[in-house]
Amino acid sequence: MDEMTEVRGLRAGAPVPDRARLAPGRARLLEAARAGERRRAPWRRREFVIVAVVAAVTAVAVTAALLVGGGGGRKVQPAVTPTVSLKGVSAADLLRRAADVVAAEPDGPVPTAEQWIYTKQAREPYDEQARHAEGAMKLLAGPQESWIRYDGTAMATMEPDRTGEKLELTTRTMHLENGGEGDDRSARELYRVLAALPADGAATLEVLREKNAIADPKGVSQAENDYSEISVLLGADVLPSKGLASLYRALAMLPGGTVVDHLVETASGRRVIALEHHARPADPESGETMRDQWLIDPQTYRIVGMRMVVGEKVVGGNSLLARAVVDKAGERG
Repeated sequence: MDEMTEVRGLRAGAPVPDRARLAPGRARLLEAARAGERRRAPWRRREFVIVAVVAAVTAVAVTAALLVGGGGGRKVQPAVTPTVSLKGVSAADLLRRAADVVAAEPDGPVPTAEQWIYTKQAREPYDEQARHAEGAMKLLAGPQESWIRYDGTAMATMEPDRTGEKLELTTRTMHLENGGEGDDRSARELYRVLAALPADGAATLEVLREKNAIADPKGVSQAENDYSEISVLLGADVLPSKGLASLYRALAMLPGGTVVDHLVETASGRRVIALEHHARPADPESGETMRDQWLIDPQTYRIVGMRMVVGEKVVGGNSLLARAVVDKAGERG
């Protein structure tokens, strides 16, 4: 088999899997679970989702099979720790505690317009089929690296070269700011929104409702709309401490959140707190539900990933391996 021809055939016509384009994948998964409801996210949804094109070339079913918990789902494994007790902890209590911790943290320097945000992530779950893939498929199955300029004018990813034996840096120009590419927004624009949020959770909800960045579909509760607004901003590339604290306090006011009563292990090897939210039907026949699972570092209370869970199986998402502000694409900090 001509492996590279097969790979290129699978990718033909697909958008480049950059950080600004990963949002629609997650949106489509959520929309399918909501029986076809349509919505758009003017604030850029980030890549806490399996990219459909990568899933295709690694033979991982990131379509209906994931929605119903089939394919290569991985059991959610508890992590053993003697220092963190989560039994009896409510989502609201966790989020208020997390808000107090992160609000006290000083922010690092704000990136300049010309700097890049480097991100390396592990796919959730890492499927056994991907583990045994070869050549270009093996390269695409591994951790994903990406760079995006803070001002949203360019992005870069690691793509297989013509031989299919190694990855090479591929860069393309973009125009994310001021609606230059539709609904997408730059890291700088998102940062400005976050930095301006009020400290109080109720006031933050009011601001988000006023902005109404995600159109409110009919038949959806205010709490669901609020969650959609918050979840977009939680995925921003650069999160100021007080802005993240504001989001946590706002999320603490919404119903439906639960905390898994043990630390869970991610594909990136972290042992983290799993905050579950937004339960919705995954498969009408089985009656199973799918939930968003926000992965939170138990020491810093920063988000280090987001994945989706059906029953007890992880069916999609990404977890953070590394992130840094760098001066040019290709640098890793």
